[in-house]
Amino acid sequence: MLKPGLILCLFLLHFEPTRAQKIYMLSIGNPSSLRGLCPVNDRIIWVSGSGGTVGVSTDGGIIWKWITVPHYEKTDFRDIEAFSETEAVIMGITDPAIILKTKDGGKTWVPVFQDTSRSLFLDAMDFTGDKGIVLGDPIHNRVFLAESDNKGDGWKEIISNNRPGPAYGEAFFAASGSNIKWLNEFQYAFVSGGKLSALYVDHQGKFALQLSQGKESTGANSIAVNPFDSNQGFVTGGDFSKDSIDSGNAVLIRFHPFHQQVPSNPPHGYRSCVEYISDKKLLTCGTSGVDISEDGGMNWQLINKRGFYVCRKAKSGNRIFLAGVKGTIACLVW
Repeated sequence: MLKPGLILCLFLLHFEPTRAQKIYMLSIGNPSSLRGLCPVNDRIIWVSGSGGTVGVSTDGGIIWKWITVPHYEKTDFRDIEAFSETEAVIMGITDPAIILKTKDGGKTWVPVFQDTSRSLFLDAMDFTGDKGIVLGDPIHNRVFLAESDNKGDGWKEIISNNRPGPAYGEAFFAASGSNIKWLNEFQYAFVSGGKLSALYVDHQGKFALQLSQGKESTGANSIAVNPFDSNQGFVTGGDFSKDSIDSGNAVLIRFHPFHQQVPSNPPHGYRSCVEYISDKKLLTCGTSGVDISEDGGMNWQLINKRGFYVCRKAKSGNRIFLAGVKGTIACLVW
């Protein structure tokens, strides 16, 4: 039997798209903390998280198949990219940092990247078509980046002597798999936090961000790129140790020439993920709640006080999903 909230969610999605924004729960109770989320379309959704956990639904979130990846029961899979109901890539953050791929819906998983030194910490992946990029914490004062051109089947480290190095105490947050994004097929950008919070734009440089910084818990967590204007983006973060503070947690950005603007009314606390819903509408979430903006990110309205780690719009479709602690998965009706 379907849960009443889920029935209502599906009804509203199909028949009442103009109602006020509301969040409806799809799944809760799995012990995993979910930070990886990838809706392929409105029906096929993949999630990943702690305890070697991967989940997949092929009916819009009504029924979930939960998988504990063999031999990786203690791995925290903080990011996932899916291409269909059978093909997906998951990223384990450390000890060892590893990327696995399945082509049979999660029945078997094959390592496609592994850090044999066991010193690497991976933070996030992003794909544009078949092309992927993965970001890792700095090693020996050098940011780790690797690239794939075959949907994650193989990876090659990107070595560059021209890329700016990180400052002392600067690092990256594996909070939601969203601190690196492709701007187009050839250029990417990523954001940092910690002692310094900055935006790195490939082939362009490094720019300090007007966000909370100076502590290990502060700085940028997520970057979103406007799908209608790849020169426009939005960055969220803040201080996850004080997640109700509603300052220093968001900036609007232009990539070239670089420009940033602090919102007039920012999100209501620390936010670990941000996503464009349309040209002007954005959604952001964090441990202290969920906010929505309808004017490009200048003004934000709190729509739910429940905490989520990650939010994503379907790659091919219109539905928006969220995921978080204790296997929580929800959908946004807007």
